[in-house]
Amino acid sequence: MSKQHKPQQNHLLAALPAEVQGRLFPDLKLIDMPYGKVLYESGDIMQHVYFPTDSIVSLLYVMENGASAEVSVVGNEGFVGMALLMGGDSTPSQAIVQSAGHAYRLAADLFKEEFHRQSGMQVLLLRYMQALITQMTQTAVCNRHHSVEQQLCRWLLLCLDRVPGDQLYMTQELMANMLGVRREGITEAAGSLQKHGAIKYARGRITVLDRVMIEKLSCECYAVVRKETDRLMPFFTGQVALSSP
Repeated sequence: MSKQHKPQQNHLLAALPAEVQGRLFPDLKLIDMPYGKVLYESGDIMQHVYFPTDSIVSLLYVMENGASAEVSVVGNEGFVGMALLMGGDSTPSQAIVQSAGHAYRLAADLFKEEFHRQSGMQVLLLRYMQALITQMTQTAVCNRHHSVEQQLCRWLLLCLDRVPGDQLYMTQELMANMLGVRREGITEAAGSLQKHGAIKYARGRITVLDRVMIEKLSCECYAVVRKETDRLMPFFTGQVALSSP
């Protein structure tokens, strides 16, 4: 294991019971997660699961014409590879790194073996999956009923919750692809947030200046997702150090 990186930087791994950590941690491999790296394409058989530490992964649905929209984001609160636990080894979505960093990779067979062992890992992952499904559902509602500025605020807040610090590195084109809107809409929304003093955006770097303002400008969708995440995974916000189901 790297001296600079520890599996416990991922909240799910940190919350596993000690005996589960003892079985899984020796098989974890720290990997680089460069921006734009595709972890799997739609329909791929999953060979690994990924536990991000300081990177963010987007789960996207890509249309035949190349258009895409994000259905959820995964960071240090969770893992990528949920389909392995739901009776299938593939998924119709694409997983792509939207914010560079690192992750711990684990072979799919070892992951499933531990999950079916009926250890403390099972309840923990089921809670996370419920929180992720809530995020997916709320994203669909938000994309249908709320303005681009509100959607951007929700997305920025979700990303901020999953990386250390107050900076995000992403282009307007990326943000437009994630939200499934025109780039012009992102330009206008980001400009509005800058006028409110909420962010500073330059050369693909977003610096959050006033998170409270972003929360005020966001729709209720972020609060719904955050409340459910806090309820199901209190360890994510430091409320409880979970060590058993």
